[in-house]
Amino acid sequence: MSVQIFADIMSQPARAVLIFCRAAGIKHELVPVRITNGDTRTPEYKEMNPFQKVPVIKDGDFALTESIAMFRYLAREKKIADHWYPKDSKLQARVDEYLEWQHLNTRMHCASFFIARWLTPMMKQAPPDEKKVAALQKTMESCLDQIEQIWLKNGEKKYICGENISVADILAACELEQPSMAGYDVKKNRPILTAYMERVKEDLNPHYDEAHSAVYKMKKKFGGDIPGVYSTKAHL
Repeated sequence: MSVQIFADIMSQPARAVLIFCRAAGIKHELVPVRITNGDTRTPEYKEMNPFQKVPVIKDGDFALTESIAMFRYLAREKKIADHWYPKDSKLQARVDEYLEWQHLNTRMHCASFFIARWLTPMMKQAPPDEKKVAALQKTMESCLDQIEQIWLKNGEKKYICGENISVADILAACELEQPSMAGYDVKKNRPILTAYMERVKEDLNPHYDEAHSAVYKMKKKFGGDIPGVYSTKAHL
C-alpha cells in the first residue's frame, strides 16, 4: 500500500519527507497541497490534521502530522536501508540528537530570516524591517558556524551524523535552502558547508532537485527582491 504524502513543497519539512520517501524507495503518492489556496483549512484536511499544517502522511487509515515522527514511523514500518535511520541504539541516538537540536536552531533561524526578509514583506507589500533582519541574519550565521564547526567538525565529517547520509541530512539541507529565496546563499564563503550541501544534493538527486524546483524558480525570479518595494541591488 502506498503512503500518501500531503505536501506543499514550499514547506521545508514537506520537501524533506517527500525526498526521504523517494530516496529510500518507499512506495508513495504525492497529494499536492497549496497553503495559500486554503487547502489546509478544508474540513477534510482538518480531520487529518487539526493543526492545519503540512506535511501529513496517511498509511492506510493512519494519519501522522509531524515530520520528525514521520521519519521515525516510516523507518520502523517500511523496508529501507539502515543508514537513513539506524537500528543501532547509539547510531540512532546520534540522528535523533540532530533532529531534536534543529528545531530551535537550523529550522528556526533559517525560517525566521526568510520570513522577515522576504515572505512577510512580500505578503504585506512593505519593505523589510532592516534592524530585525540584521539581527536574524546574525543568529542564523551563528547557527551556520555551529553546523560547520560542531556537526561537521570543521569538514572532518562527511555528514551530520558521521560517514553515512541519514534523514538528518535531508532535513538539514531542506532548511538550509530556504534563505536562498530571500537572496541569501548560506554557502557563500563557506567551503565546508558548500562541499557538504553539494555532497547531500548529489546523493539525493534527482529527487532533491525535483522537490526543490519551486524554490529554484522563486530564487531565479525574485532573488530576494520584492517588486516595486525592495531591491536587493539597491541595498548592497
